[in-house]
Amino acid sequence: MVPKRITVCDTRPTYNLRVFAFFNSLPPFSSREDMAEEDSNGAVEGLPPPPPVPPDFTPAKTELEPVKKKVLRVPMARRGIGNKGQKIQILTNHFKVNVTNVDGHFFHYSVALFYEDGRPVDGKGVGRKVLDRVHETYDTELAGKEFAYDGEKSLFTIGALPRNKMEFTVVLEDMTSNRNNGNSSPGGHGSPNDNDRKRLRRPYQSKTFKVEISFAAKIPMQAIANALRGQESENSQEALRVLDIILRQHAAKQGCLLVRQSFFHNDPKNFVDVGGGVLGCRGFHSSFRTTQSGLSLNIDVSTTMIIQPGPVVDFLIANQNAKDPFSLDWAKAKRMLKNLRVKTSPTNQEYKITGLSDRPCREQLFTLKQKGKDMDGEVQTTEITVYDYFVNHRNIELRYSADLPCINVGKPKRPTYFPIELCSLVSLQRYTKSLSTFQRSSLVEKSRQKPQERMQVLSNALKINKYDAEPLLRACGISISSNFTQVDGRVLPPPKLKTGNDDFVPRNGRWNFNNKRLVDPMKIERWAVVNFSARCNIQGLVSDLIKCGKLKGIMVEDPFDVFEESPQVRRAPPLVRVEKMFEQVQSKLPGAPKFLLCLLPERKNCDVYGPWKRKNLAEYGIVTQCIAPTRVNDQYITNVLLKINAKLGGLNSMLTVEHSPSIPMVSKVPTIIIGMDVSHGSPGQSDVPSIAAVVSSRQWPSISRYRASVRTQSPKVEMIDNLFKRVSDTEDEGIMREALLDFYVSSGKRKPEHIIIFRDGVSESQFNQVLNVELDQIIEACKFLDEKWNPKFVVIVAQKNHHTKFFQPNDPSNVPPGTIIDNKVCHPRNYDFYLCAHAGMIGTTRPTHYHVLFDELGFSADDLQELVHNLSYVYQRSTTAISVVAPICYAHLAATQMGQWMKFEDTSETSSMRGGVTNAGPVAVPQLPKLEEKVSSSMFFC
Repeated sequence: MVPKRITVCDTRPTYNLRVFAFFNSLPPFSSREDMAEEDSNGAVEGLPPPPPVPPDFTPAKTELEPVKKKVLRVPMARRGIGNKGQKIQILTNHFKVNVTNVDGHFFHYSVALFYEDGRPVDGKGVGRKVLDRVHETYDTELAGKEFAYDGEKSLFTIGALPRNKMEFTVVLEDMTSNRNNGNSSPGGHGSPNDNDRKRLRRPYQSKTFKVEISFAAKIPMQAIANALRGQESENSQEALRVLDIILRQHAAKQGCLLVRQSFFHNDPKNFVDVGGGVLGCRGFHSSFRTTQSGLSLNIDVSTTMIIQPGPVVDFLIANQNAKDPFSLDWAKAKRMLKNLRVKTSPTNQEYKITGLSDRPCREQLFTLKQKGKDMDGEVQTTEITVYDYFVNHRNIELRYSADLPCINVGKPKRPTYFPIELCSLVSLQRYTKSLSTFQRSSLVEKSRQKPQERMQVLSNALKINKYDAEPLLRACGISISSNFTQVDGRVLPPPKLKTGNDDFVPRNGRWNFNNKRLVDPMKIERWAVVNFSARCNIQGLVSDLIKCGKLKGIMVEDPFDVFEESPQVRRAPPLVRVEKMFEQVQSKLPGAPKFLLCLLPERKNCDVYGPWKRKNLAEYGIVTQCIAPTRVNDQYITNVLLKINAKLGGLNSMLTVEHSPSIPMVSKVPTIIIGMDVSHGSPGQSDVPSIAAVVSSRQWPSISRYRASVRTQSPKVEMIDNLFKRVSDTEDEGIMREALLDFYVSSGKRKPEHIIIFRDGVSESQFNQVLNVELDQIIEACKFLDEKWNPKFVVIVAQKNHHTKFFQPNDPSNVPPGTIIDNKVCHPRNYDFYLCAHAGMIGTTRPTHYHVLFDELGFSADDLQELVHNLSYVYQRSTTAISVVAPICYAHLAATQMGQWMKFEDTSETSSMRGGVTNAGPVAVPQLPKLEEKVSSSMFFC
């Protein structure tokens, strides 16, 4: 038995007493029965008394092992602001907010809604109507308090309500929407007749609601002032959330569609048709922000997609591009219409579509209850068609519905049918599917605004919204300036670039390769052309490539052959077309080609693109360039050659500081630059795996050459979960291992001592996960390769999805390329800045918002901002500065391209493996095939 350690129990430090030899002389235990037993009080029986403590004994201090507690990283504080560049005055769409009532409190109450029979209310949209009625009916009981309701389960007041728990009962007479293009409900009954009305009654149409309001928390308004001093807390975030909820409620009362903090009025002047029965609806984003210069209201133009309101048939014809209702695909129509809201004529009652009838209107039967009763007192019923009922019983003329399906607004077992021509789609219903290429380009073209136009629209929006009249904002002592905030900007000088025969400085963020040779041109040899039925002068195209390549320093050999797609294969599935083309190539070429130029018939979304790329890159390791030539000129040929050269391992241009090399913190110590992005499936595609891409620099001290690793992960998961993936004591199959080993091999067997990470696509609420989950995985991957290796890290998040815009006062053009802002509208504590690296040619420039979360290298503000600016000039695909650093752009391209590889797997076995949940439980996410070794470190995404 191991003796118990004797300790002195005291409030002073703990000490051990030396254990005497007596314990070693105890006889060994031969069985459990020989062991001393404890009585019920825990006292040990059967042991001899401990030996006496000698008088000269000195206690020895116990060294307590420190408990290893993981220190969570938080975003770093700003170290200073930059000074480089030419000073420039800039206006921004932040409007200064004054708050006078900082001593008050917001009171948070939980809201629970129930039907009369006690069932909880789960339908969205009814909450606001119920709470509005509570406010009207029980004003005295609420002590005249105004409240802000979030539409779900939270309600906020300024100052407390009379009691901590309150219960109310309210009655709603009408549940119709106020989004009906101004048509008010003419007080009629909501369904064909009273018998039908009973059948139609859905849960949310119950008239009586019970409301329970109970105290949840108290939030000091002082927390807002603390946040402005950089002391952010849960209270300050909650207090700002309350202010944003007040804005949402203010918009809801005006009948707006709410999409997070963006609000859309039901005004046809704000609608633009983008085709396919879809409208772009222009509205406003409005939110409170804490900044270095105090609280501000950020207002910006926002656009969402909505379904074309009006007759259902008109929408379906536009959506399917059909010539009339009789040529519609009704299976597709059923999927499209499900859950949309319609108003029925002539009663103007509103319903949600649950489906379509199986049979046409003139054949679809339902059971009609008769007014009288039979001799046994039973209600008489008769079978009647929907068409007969509406035409003969209701005397409603139907012009074209007889041979079309009916709209079903009932339940699966109790359908309720309306002829389709009596149904009109309610306005402001969001369209959440992904837009086609045509719709997207149409939206961009119709919704872009020049800077001065946008400023005018935003000034008007502030007036229209009348925030000064909002009683809750007044109660907070909030007043909002009507002037754009003025900030001090700087224009950074463009970096000097190097080509094969020239060093030059780009002008206005642009340059060209006229009379210039590429800095590292490749030879295009052992190549061929494949043509997937594109109409094109192929001989002319090849001749232009050879001639233009010679001018740029690229030696282009004559192609081995041109492979034309057989006319019989043109209408075959994409996978078959690709297979047949490869059979041709293999049968005629003497060996594997190094490069294939692929001509496609369509510029965007060509079905062949994904399978073709996959076949070349994953199976054969062949570099390929796809083009869909329409207008071929020198500029077009040059752009194609830039992409081909980068893919083959060449370099088009580079920074002169990269060549010298003299980039602070990067050129003197081996440094790897990482770009990370996650691409998700289209909205509504909840089962499509997300794709994580990590791009990494190679051949240090270059910062212009990159390679990519791409993995699938669970749908809609933003954090990358494959950075480190330990599969055994010696094996790591994670993304970072690939990147680090490639850097080591390509950089003269040097390990990176500095790792600079650019992360795209995460919001402020996910910064801590980037720092404590993703960064931890990267550190683990480093340690797994070498336990003693301790590289230093910089972590920077780039955001494009924000609403801060910059304008030049008294100048109609966009801010110049290189404009940087790191004051006034930036975070009161954290290290962030805005950069417009590119020349905004169309619409209003959207700056990139960079957040420096972590910096162990100790960059100065100027050096770090200059590095970020320089990385906007190393993008090999174009001759312009780009709006976000090249590694992030490349990561996005790599994720998008490899996402195309999975596009046509629906028809193969992997369609049953889609990530998500089935009846059998979670499903494994299908893995992407690996790149063939010859192209695994290439810029295949370029």
